[in-house]
Amino acid sequence: MRWLPVFTIALMLPLAACATTRPQTYLVETKGPYQLDTGDAVRVTVYGDDALSETYRVDDSGAIAFPLVGPVQVRGKTTNSAAASLAAALANGYMRNPNVVVEIAEYRPFFIQGEITNAGQFPYVYGMTVRAAISTAGGFTDTADRNQAVVYRRQGDQMVKGSVELDFPIFPGDTVVINERWF
Repeated sequence: MRWLPVFTIALMLPLAACATTRPQTYLVETKGPYQLDTGDAVRVTVYGDDALSETYRVDDSGAIAFPLVGPVQVRGKTTNSAAASLAAALANGYMRNPNVVVEIAEYRPFFIQGEITNAGQFPYVYGMTVRAAISTAGGFTDTADRNQAVVYRRQGDQMVKGSVELDFPIFPGDTVVINERWF
């Protein structure tokens, strides 16, 4: 009976070696085309009609207010499918064979808060990582955890949270939180 505690500890030591200290990440699809959402600005070019070729911002309902046809839903669509939706709306009695191209003019911003110099909303740059976001916000404070961050990201209808390393890619609309380190 005296050997039971020693035996238990001896069995637990190999299991403790299996534990990892790497931050846990969540599965995020980083491939595939960019999907439009509120806050994005898109440059719409309608060939043959310079009056309709403008930059439009996606509103809170996920639509752009397009002249002649009114609001056109683009939330969750790629630039190619948004162009097809606009062309279909224009072809419905306004233009014959409209040729429409949609490009990203400005990504929606990302947000950063916590133990950084300047918390707030910042413009997103394609290919940005958590480390670049921290630099954009002025760097760490003295009490910041410099090894990991928490990223909040909307996936479908849910907000997903995950602890990530500093080289993790962020997307437009993400919220990055830098926690305080505990000594």
